[in-house]
Amino acid sequence: MSRDFILLISLCGFVSAIFICSFIKLGFSFFLFLILLSIIIFIFQKFFVTDLKEKRVIFLISIFVFSFAVGVLRYEIKDIKNNDIYLSENLGKKVVIEGIISDEPNRKDKTVMLTVDFKKIIFASSSVSVSGRPACDTCVVAGRGIISTDLYPEFKYGDMIKISGKLEKPENFPSTSLDKARNKSLGTSSLSSINSFDYVSYLEKDDIEYKIDFAKTELISSGHGNPIKTSLFWFKNKFIDNLNKVIGEPQSSLMSGIILGAKSSMDENTTNNFRIAGLSHIVALSGYNITIVAESIIKFFSFLPRNFALSGGVVGIILFVIMTGSSSTAIRAGIMSLIVVLAGITRRKYKIGRALLIAGVIMLIFNPKILVFDISFQLSFLATIAIIYVAPILKNRFSFVTERFGLRDIVSSTISAQILVLPLLLYKMGIFSFVALPANILILAFISTVMLFGFLTGIIGFVSLIVSLPFAWVSWFLLSYMIKVSEFFASLPFAYVNISWFSEVFLILSYVLITVWFLYERRSKE
Repeated sequence: MSRDFILLISLCGFVSAIFICSFIKLGFSFFLFLILLSIIIFIFQKFFVTDLKEKRVIFLISIFVFSFAVGVLRYEIKDIKNNDIYLSENLGKKVVIEGIISDEPNRKDKTVMLTVDFKKIIFASSSVSVSGRPACDTCVVAGRGIISTDLYPEFKYGDMIKISGKLEKPENFPSTSLDKARNKSLGTSSLSSINSFDYVSYLEKDDIEYKIDFAKTELISSGHGNPIKTSLFWFKNKFIDNLNKVIGEPQSSLMSGIILGAKSSMDENTTNNFRIAGLSHIVALSGYNITIVAESIIKFFSFLPRNFALSGGVVGIILFVIMTGSSSTAIRAGIMSLIVVLAGITRRKYKIGRALLIAGVIMLIFNPKILVFDISFQLSFLATIAIIYVAPILKNRFSFVTERFGLRDIVSSTISAQILVLPLLLYKMGIFSFVALPANILILAFISTVMLFGFLTGIIGFVSLIVSLPFAWVSWFLLSYMIKVSEFFASLPFAYVNISWFSEVFLILSYVLITVWFLYERRSKE
């Protein structure tokens, strides 16, 4: 019995538990029951089973049950709700709360969304006692909320602010309000979405349990955030500001999305066109996106020995994640793309596949709710699997495509990623793009060049905006080309179709068929 197989069984048990707990609350008592059960099964196989084959099978069952129990415990710990009594007793009431902005503000057309760690609640009366707690005018509270307020005055990460508004719990939305809610929270386009969206769980994965809409806000003081994170956000925002000054809209917003995943400032029309044309992944901070950065760096250093060029890709990924502000999404995407580059260094697909699985489990240990409620994690994981396993198979099939300009790699990587993420996108969004393949081929061939010139434009802008202008002009031309391509394909009458019937059954069936096809291709090569 190999250690790899025991590790696989353990990881499967842990992940299975988290997946089930995402839909069914099993509870701490069930965890204790599973621990006891795994011990009984282990003792049984150790002292009462003599057949070696049966002994191994029962041992693996005990390992699976134990790992399942650990997964249940981890999810239960994450799912512990914050029941601050001062906040709970004031739900549905107008409150005055002081808190610190704990993430970058998410700016929309007319409002800004702030993630705030609550610190104090201020009562109008001089003495307030809640459920036996001591009377107070300003009481310490603990909780995190999402606040919608006016665009101005502008706030930043680490600001302590005073918030006035109606304290509420987030709610899931009926289908008629689904798009509006998702657009508000995710920054996506106004195209219709088919399947339900668990907005409450989406927020809870980041420990957000409260909301205040249309709040009145007032700055108290600044500088309460993590100094390193504050510096990273400053660098990122200054970089984006440099792009805005020399490239202009909508090209500069598109460049910010391509390089940094900062797509919230993109206008709705451009966002819709990219989504219809199947190009949304270009402006999404995912493993697929960052892998393009790494591959661009590797190609740039291709004149060096192979391992030096690949090492440059690794360094580029790390710097890229730092430049984006080291958000949780960026870190997850960076880990995924690092695994792809390491696959190229080691040239050992099986080992890198195991590393991918372990990396995914480590992410789940830190935050188990991303497995079901974070689509960026799901898409990054699937796209990384596609690049590692599916792209090499398709590359051999596309021998008729020229290798000039890396076109065969682009085609095989694009189609492989589309194959694996399409069922999930159909289930989540209900939109199938007929023009995604040609649009991606026409645009992805220029992505590395766009990133290079965009990066140089933003970096040189720290020294001199005038010196950065030649790079900005090239960037503007290429970005304008991308916008025109998206506009052309999105305008076609057959560009996309809404698929309302793509349910969980079809989602599961699709991935079963993809797995069967992949195994068949692997066996035919052996």
